[in-house]
Amino acid sequence: MTDQPRRRADILRRLVRRPATQWPAVGLLTAVWVLLWGDLSWANVIAGALLAVVVVVAFPLPPVKADAAFRLVPFCRLAGRFVTDLVVASVQVAWTALRPGPAPQGAIVRVQLRNPDDVFLTLTSVLATLVPGTLAVETSRRTGRVFVHVLDIEGFGGAEGVRRSTQELEERVLRALAGDAVLERYGLAGPAPERGEVQT
Repeated sequence: MTDQPRRRADILRRLVRRPATQWPAVGLLTAVWVLLWGDLSWANVIAGALLAVVVVVAFPLPPVKADAAFRLVPFCRLAGRFVTDLVVASVQVAWTALRPGPAPQGAIVRVQLRNPDDVFLTLTSVLATLVPGTLAVETSRRTGRVFVHVLDIEGFGGAEGVRRSTQELEERVLRALAGDAVLERYGLAGPAPERGEVQT
């Protein structure tokens, strides 16, 4: 085999291997696609997966190292709470837009997260942004901070309510997807606390 066909074969092998080695990115992009469409159907999942493969192949990124582990029950808890927050926040935003009286007071709140790893910081920020009325406007991997804009600060119970809500979201993300070493490092290895409590 001459050099040119060998080079082509090597490129083809790399293109085929890339989605297999970066399956977490493919899975995450597929999940984001389905969440953005708001419709869990086979067509959306397949379209999202195909698009994710194209993105991973066409725009290769360096591998992201993360101590991750999938846990079904905490993941279902994360997904169920996210859907609940989505519905409740949609109703609240609609009521805020339609109700008479003064305009709501927006604010940007700095939230200190436990784990600054790229995957968990990004996932927490994305899930917070997908809920109507909140938007992660800036994140800092170096400090592990996320700046969250909220439409109605009083509706959250002030800045502390925003911090508590975002930290609870991060805790659910970590319990569902972080490895055992990460959970032990941040004191989350035990059972999940009751709603409204945040382990520190």
